[in-house]
Amino acid sequence: MDFRLSRHAQKEIERREIPLDLVESVLNNPQQIVNEREGRKAYQSQIDFGSGRVFLLRVIVVDDVEPAVVITAYRTSRIDKYWR
Repeated sequence: MDFRLSRHAQKEIERREIPLDLVESVLNNPQQIVNEREGRKAYQSQIDFGSGRVFLLRVIVVDDVEPAVVITAYRTSRIDKYWR
């Protein structure tokens, strides 16, 4: 599936200092895809960002359009909250 980043997603990925290659990795090979609100899915994987702690990287995607649009991405330590 092809993806494009919204302007908001680009800004947030940069502001949150998330490497773009990790975002692309999660999009291309997610450990999970979770349905969110209507028309949105969270592509997510557990990743060690190099600090020795594992975080959940969530990439929120509108995938009912072509190409699918990444609307935001973030990492969280609250894996239990989102992991299905």
